[in-house]
Amino acid sequence: MKTFFFIIFFTIMLTLNGLVFLRTWQALTTIPSIRPIFLFCLIGGFLAMLIGMIFGNYMPQSITKIISLIGFTYLILFVYLSLNFILVDVVRIANFYFHFAPFGMAAFRLWTMIGTLVISIILMGYGSYKFNNPAVVTLNLSSEKAIQHKQLKIVAASDIHLGNTIDKKRLKSYVTLINNQQPDIVLLAGDVSDRSMIPVIKQNMDEELREIKAPLGVFAISGNHEYFAETPTMTADYLKNAGITYLKDDVALIDNSFYVLGRDDRSNANRKNLDQIVNGLDKNKPKILLDHQPFHLEDAEKNDIDLQISGHTHNGQFFPGNFIVKTMYELAYGYLKKGKTHYYVSSGLGLWGPQYRIGTQSEIVVINLKY
Repeated sequence: MKTFFFIIFFTIMLTLNGLVFLRTWQALTTIPSIRPIFLFCLIGGFLAMLIGMIFGNYMPQSITKIISLIGFTYLILFVYLSLNFILVDVVRIANFYFHFAPFGMAAFRLWTMIGTLVISIILMGYGSYKFNNPAVVTLNLSSEKAIQHKQLKIVAASDIHLGNTIDKKRLKSYVTLINNQQPDIVLLAGDVSDRSMIPVIKQNMDEELREIKAPLGVFAISGNHEYFAETPTMTADYLKNAGITYLKDDVALIDNSFYVLGRDDRSNANRKNLDQIVNGLDKNKPKILLDHQPFHLEDAEKNDIDLQISGHTHNGQFFPGNFIVKTMYELAYGYLKKGKTHYYVSSGLGLWGPQYRIGTQSEIVVINLKY
């Protein structure tokens, strides 16, 4: 699965980057002296992205972070340049038929590219701020089974992506942010690790994970990225050793008053159906479901789930990804209630790849649940 994914990814990236290189070369027709410099920067950024992704776990972390930052910054520029060139090509095709700018296409191509680069740099500055300053989203919810007259303070986080980019120092700041909310329980809704567990183990990140404070415990589930690790159980074993309860198609009864259910990620085609997991549970006790990928929301409603917490989408992470994921999921980000079931899909605390949140935010979620 991992090999297939990376072959497809790199084939697409190589093709699209070739197109960007060609269009950039053509855009610089009127100033050919900077063509080699610009092309060298583009190729260097592309290679840095590949090197960081393929060899990042085998290099000193300080070097990996620099290379990854260069490579993934290039990825943002690549996306926005691609969008620019697509729009420019549409205008050029229209001009071919309607001749509204017979002598202006070369200048138009050049200045739109320059404008795109300037706007991209401004957006990345803003996006870096949004990534480095996670938001705290607060929800006040009530279970339909509010018969115990209790209130539970949940802090939920998804998509932390521990690794080379989200390193031990950043994890420490995340743990401080979580602890500052004084949670009763902490729920980690998948993709705790990024891809490889090597940088997580090298940095002894378990030391920071053990510092998460919640009297009712810390619970985690798998996401799709846990299946990119060296073995399918490597992240789970590491988190268990760090004192975190790992739920894999399993249920925990907490304080004899409510359930936390954790589904394995849908990357496992043989994971249990939700009705199998809820079978035999006390129907009078609230059920909180962790399910990383927010597909088939109706399953939670049918199975009397009070609250489902998901992640995975990153809310697209950077524009225009947020618009794309909205077409893919019934709920790509935020809060929804269907029937008696509350849903929250988080945009994630960490991120994959580019360290920028453009049009989205890094976040933790504080849910005050009355039951």
